[in-house]
Amino acid sequence: MVGGGTAGWITAGVLAARFPQRGPDGISVTLIESRTQPPIGVGEGTWPTIRSTLKQIGVTETDFLRECEASFKQGSKFVGWVDGSSTDAYYHPFTLPIDYIERNLAPYWLEGTRATSFADSLCFQTRLCDHSLAPKQITTPEYAGVANYAYHLDAGKFVPFLQKHCVDELGVTHVLDDIQGVEANDAGDISQLLTKSGTPLPGDLFIDCSGFAALLIGRHFDVPFISCKDTLFIDKALAVQVPYETEEAPIASVTLSTAQSAGWIWDIGLNARRGVGYVYSSNHTTEEQAADELRSYLQKNALSYRSININSGYRREFWVGNCVAVGLSAGFLEPLEASAIVMIELSAKSIGELLPGFRGGLPQAARIFNEMFQHRWRRIVEFLKLHYVLSKRTEPFWADNRRAADVVPDYWRQHSPWHEDFSHREEVFSAASFQYVLYGMGFEPEPMPWLLNDTDRARAREKMAEAARHGANLRAALPTNRDLLSRIRKYGLQKI
Repeated sequence: MVGGGTAGWITAGVLAARFPQRGPDGISVTLIESRTQPPIGVGEGTWPTIRSTLKQIGVTETDFLRECEASFKQGSKFVGWVDGSSTDAYYHPFTLPIDYIERNLAPYWLEGTRATSFADSLCFQTRLCDHSLAPKQITTPEYAGVANYAYHLDAGKFVPFLQKHCVDELGVTHVLDDIQGVEANDAGDISQLLTKSGTPLPGDLFIDCSGFAALLIGRHFDVPFISCKDTLFIDKALAVQVPYETEEAPIASVTLSTAQSAGWIWDIGLNARRGVGYVYSSNHTTEEQAADELRSYLQKNALSYRSININSGYRREFWVGNCVAVGLSAGFLEPLEASAIVMIELSAKSIGELLPGFRGGLPQAARIFNEMFQHRWRRIVEFLKLHYVLSKRTEPFWADNRRAADVVPDYWRQHSPWHEDFSHREEVFSAASFQYVLYGMGFEPEPMPWLLNDTDRARAREKMAEAARHGANLRAALPTNRDLLSRIRKYGLQKI
């Protein structure tokens, strides 16, 4: 593993836990990182997949929540994305629409009065998010919940937490050194890394987690970077950490994304602070104007922020020879929908599943991995763009985004997104995610009453009423995010 950070330590942890046998007949995992180069954080939002990842590598949820200042996240809330009016807001919750596995109830919501939003009608979770509630109780076992959830986390504390666990519990070898060169064999594969200390590091598989530097996949193998700047206009960010006004202030259960004139502001509630930032297009506004909008949002006259460049795109290939790129070395897109960490998780999982028992199997593993992740990166770009092209906002940034005419397939005007629309076994975003965004943004398909039937129509009414009842019951039973996190810090959660 070349490079630490979130990508390096998640990947090291997943592989070390999957292949625990050491010695001459086992697999050893070594991570080398520079003493002088600090890791680049990839954000503070995660997906529900992180729960299974942490559980797999043997981390307890109680320790993670305590040591990483983490909080519970149940989805995203988009404010002002449609037209900027005072009532313009919708949710993309993590819990699937009710009855989703059995049938598609979206067409029956579409033909109704739509007195409540799509997410409110078919998912109980929005009621929890409205009131900053937790997805579980203190008596709920670790990594289990009554609603699907992920986390917001402090990336600066998450990395050393993972590092300690991987080294102490999983036997990962940690090397602090700088890479001075790369030696390749006659076949072009990497044979060893040359370090500043003079100690060579040989290996069979090299995983490039070196961030934007892309020391192996970029500098050594010279794999081209495919820019997405013509599709995703966001190229700058202003980030700031904001303390809560009081120790009892609510901790939001969602990532709050609020549209602005030339981009959007993220607002993430951690246990002890908020992480806030404005991502914007430098072709549509200046840093000074963006800072003014951020100050206005935070209602602060003075603001000290960190300016970050964003170069949205990904590698043409991710696995070349015996080298695989994971994390920022593989690609990066604007943080809308928090895809960065989940792509690290998916990459680590796929490497573990595809790893052949002999070197001759690497080309086939590389082919499968590249096809899979080329599809995933394209799908993420497509899904992120969907948030913009349906907006009715009039500022130039939003008007320019609407010029992409091929993001919404024509067939979604005749039927609601469903499983068969997605060809891969493990899609990054399911049909449910597309439904939440399409109908949250007010997308209007053509009525197709001849595709509906009275039996499913009655079932839809019954299920939507069930979702409302369930949401009301949970609202009365669940603690707030802050209350549960305080109890966990004091008592801990039940072990599985």
